[in-house]
Amino acid sequence: MSKRILVLDDNQDILDIVQETLTYEKFEVRSTSNSLDVLPLMEQFIPDLIILDYRVAGTTGGEICKRIKLHPQFSNTPVIIFSAYLNNDDHLLNYGCDGVINKPFDLSELVEKVNNLIYP
Repeated sequence: MSKRILVLDDNQDILDIVQETLTYEKFEVRSTSNSLDVLPLMEQFIPDLIILDYRVAGTTGGEICKRIKLHPQFSNTPVIIFSAYLNNDDHLLNYGCDGVINKPFDLSELVEKVNNLIYP
C-alpha cells in the first residue's frame, strides 16, 4: 500500500508539480489550495505526511502545523513547510514542523526530504 501525502499550497502550478512528482514516486497524493480544507481532509485521507505552504489565505502553514501537532491522531505525523518568505528555518521549526523546504525548490530535494521523513 502506498504512503499518503496531503499537500496545501495556494499556487495551483506548485500543487500540480508536487502532486505529479510525488505520484510518480508512487505516493498517493491529495492536494488543496484552501487552508480550511486541511483538517477535514486529514481526518478523511489519514496522510502519512503533510506538506504546507507557509503563506496561505486566512492563516499560515505554521499555525496549521501547530493545530496538527496538537491533534491526538496526527501529532506524530511529519509536517513539511514550504516557504518563499523566510530565510530562517528555525522560525518555522518553532511551529513544530519536521522539515522546511525553501521556495523555489528542487524536486529532488522535495523527494529526498519526503522519503527521509516517511521512511526514517
